[in-house]
Amino acid sequence: MEPGNQTSVSEFLLLGFSQDSEPQPIIFGVFLSMFVVTMLGNLLIILVISSDSHLHTPMYFFLSNLSFADICFTSTTVPKMLANIQTQSKSITYAGCITQMYFFMFFGGMDTFLLTVMAYDRFVAICHPLHYSVIMNPRLCGLLVLVSWFISLTYSLIQSLLMLRLSFCTNWVISHFYCEIAQALTLACSDTLVNYILLHMVTGLLGIVPFSGILFSYIRIVSSVLRIPSADGKYKAFSTCASHLFVVSLFYGTGFSVYIGSDASSWRGMIASVMYTVVTPMLNPFIYSLRNKDIKRALQKVLGRTLGVQ
Repeated sequence: MEPGNQTSVSEFLLLGFSQDSEPQPIIFGVFLSMFVVTMLGNLLIILVISSDSHLHTPMYFFLSNLSFADICFTSTTVPKMLANIQTQSKSITYAGCITQMYFFMFFGGMDTFLLTVMAYDRFVAICHPLHYSVIMNPRLCGLLVLVSWFISLTYSLIQSLLMLRLSFCTNWVISHFYCEIAQALTLACSDTLVNYILLHMVTGLLGIVPFSGILFSYIRIVSSVLRIPSADGKYKAFSTCASHLFVVSLFYGTGFSVYIGSDASSWRGMIASVMYTVVTPMLNPFIYSLRNKDIKRALQKVLGRTLGVQ
């Protein structure tokens, strides 16, 4: 195939949630509110963790990275959807679609790896408390995050480059509110076998493998906690990982329902996508802060200094 003939499409159409103009203001208001809450909540988590020396521990280091990844993850899809609603347009340029796919896969992969790393951190803290500071040293923590960034960057770059080689002929309509890669592949009129092989391989890498690691960690955690003689000790041990377990359940539950349990273009699939891409990043700061005394204490200090200045 000649380089100049690789694609004949200049833009895609994102149908979004509704073809009617009447519900668009409501959809705009709901997603704008969720986007603002996501930005402010996760930025506040990062600010609180960075400003309080008592929170400079592996658990909160990973949490601050998760908050940053959530900010970027939501920013890849929602602003474009809001702009399209505001301008009453459904188009996204070819280059914009490929770029959105790249960052969506990149930061979505980061979320999966960071949740896995956080599960390992809780496993070491509960199952090997006496060796926690030795095992979870700053060098290992930095390396775990760096490897997560590298793997996510490499995969998303390869998948995006493979998308660039495809030819798109006549059907340019994506029945979603963002450039969903599986749907985009169905629009190609050239061979997509390599793309599908890589997509399914990485779905396993970013889905099943990290989830298996999280599951293994929590099986060991539950086994260790059940051996604690006192009920109060069991409660304290479980409370240290309850927030993370809830976030994992929400993230993977909705994520698997999008890519395994239903058609992403169906109404059910789109609702699951909203939960996976928008709602979960919005709820994470609340889940981690409402049940965490250290975060609440540091938050009160930050707000107290801010109000004092004013």
